[in-house]
Amino acid sequence: MARHGGGRGWYGKVVGAALGVTMLAVGASVWTAQADSVGDGATPRASASATPGGEAKPVDISIAHASDAGPRGVNITIDDGPDPAWTPQVLDLLKEYGVKATFCMTGLQAEAHPDLVKDVVAAGHRLCDHTVSHDTTMDKKSEAYQSKEILDAERMIIEASGGVRPVYYRAPGGAFTPYSRKLAASHGMRPLGWNVDTKDFERPGADAIVATVKRELPNGPTILFHDAGGDRTQTVEALRQVLPWLKEQGHTFGFPVR
Repeated sequence: MARHGGGRGWYGKVVGAALGVTMLAVGASVWTAQADSVGDGATPRASASATPGGEAKPVDISIAHASDAGPRGVNITIDDGPDPAWTPQVLDLLKEYGVKATFCMTGLQAEAHPDLVKDVVAAGHRLCDHTVSHDTTMDKKSEAYQSKEILDAERMIIEASGGVRPVYYRAPGGAFTPYSRKLAASHGMRPLGWNVDTKDFERPGADAIVATVKRELPNGPTILFHDAGGDRTQTVEALRQVLPWLKEQGHTFGFPVR
């Protein structure tokens, strides 16, 4: 899975804020981060937990790509939001075409726009933990750092949603580690990959985004779009073309397997 490089300056501006936000998480889960926790097969365990939303059942630690809608199923996934300019437009399009999607939200954006998180949930879409600050080098960081980014984002999303848990975890830029996958799965969040990277964050033009979907869809059913991190005009226009085209091709819309 490709690492996202272009158009990510927006996140550089909030990383410092992310560190401040995460340090203020009073009562958040405190997790052990033993260096051998993955190697010996042990599940990361909580030493204390004040996470709202009730308990979550552990799920498979492997990275999901398949759709629960069967062999013709397609998963629309929307990353980096929510954003007040673009998320409502994406939601309107999904509603127009009767499509349910998975929204991979950063903790900072969820905390800043809780009403949008609730709108996503109310429309029947699913939530995904995309870490607090969208650090694409997470796989180079300590287990303690990975834990804080994932679990603080989980808490922030649950609080913003009014108690609805994220049920997937997508590492920024695909920067998964065995530890992060095991940790997320122990919280009921299936690690989530993608098969079609539209590169919409590079703003190549709506036609190019659509062409990428058509060319790469044989690779698998999970398609990656973005609703934040910059001007998403091209993404909105591409979705306006892609959603009816997928229906015309006989595809149905589902969620990633859990």
